[in-house]
Amino acid sequence: MSGFDLIVVGAGIVGASCADLAAGHGLRVAIVEAGTVGGGATAASMGHLVALDEDPAELALSRYSLRLWDAFETLPEAEFDRCGTLWVAATESELCAIPAKIARLAAAGIVAEPLDAWDLYALEPQLAPGLAGGVLVEREAVVYPPRIARWLVERSTGAGAALFHGRRAVRLVAGGVQLDDGTVLRGPVLVATGCDVSTLLPELPSEVRRGHLVVTDRHPGLVRHQILEFGYAESAHGSAACSVAFNVQPRPTGQLLIGSSRERGRREREVDPAVLARMLRRAFAYLPALRGLQAIRAWTGLRPCTPDGRPCIGAVPGRSQVWVATGHEGLGVTTATGSAHLLLDLLLGRTPAIDPGPYDPARMLA
Repeated sequence: MSGFDLIVVGAGIVGASCADLAAGHGLRVAIVEAGTVGGGATAASMGHLVALDEDPAELALSRYSLRLWDAFETLPEAEFDRCGTLWVAATESELCAIPAKIARLAAAGIVAEPLDAWDLYALEPQLAPGLAGGVLVEREAVVYPPRIARWLVERSTGAGAALFHGRRAVRLVAGGVQLDDGTVLRGPVLVATGCDVSTLLPELPSEVRRGHLVVTDRHPGLVRHQILEFGYAESAHGSAACSVAFNVQPRPTGQLLIGSSRERGRREREVDPAVLARMLRRAFAYLPALRGLQAIRAWTGLRPCTPDGRPCIGAVPGRSQVWVATGHEGLGVTTATGSAHLLLDLLLGRTPAIDPGPYDPARMLA
């Protein structure tokens, strides 16, 4: 069969979510993935389900997505852990910013609790002394992205989707897409290839931010929450060529994931010892107990991003029946569910649950 209602190019967490939702709605779906299903940025990510609140559009998509993620809480393949997020305020100025942060989250329907220093250390006694307080977002969680992406693709194929695994989409053609073996698939095309979006859509401006992560051996209970410094959002949205921020995440296995770094424009996959050391020094400053743990692996991943920091979700101007879902930067896992629902609503001509305007690819080409 070469005629489809939707051809999804890319089976990372975003593409897999779109394919699964479309197949579940009875659409004839094709999935094209040249590499590992759930590979790329998905396999390299931390898997946090967290709302960043500095940008109203980012917050709206995150909140919408977090509600949709609730449906996966009991799915074994998701490795869903509602550990909550603890934002740490290191200074008095960060402490003074807590009410505004809580108000922004509350306006989006997210419950967050202010913490003084006593409360902070009661929740996470291993934190470095002298921290001022924080914010607890109790219902946020983490998942294991590559496994859930694979499960989504398997559910899609179980619902009738055709998987073209090991095949690469080389160019868009009238009414479809051509694969590297000469096969032409006909139907609307969704490009969800992350950092490789320019291969099929060179007109869309795209950027890459490389990040480092470290995973430790098993230390159950050492850290109970996902913990981020207040300056994490500044690092995520900043323009520095290289930045680091403290982010540690407990895994259900008892291991800890330590992040994070951001380097603009670097696509090399090798670990940079200098950047890694800088990132770990930042982590040790907030959580000194990490110094005594054994790191068992360090790796890098590439985050796809756009010039304005918001993802592109929707129809591509100037191309007939070509859609895109990319540029999610560090929130691809969090916003995969909402991106899929938004994309499918637009594809089917339905009114989306949130305003699609801030994510319209047309803004990139204006």
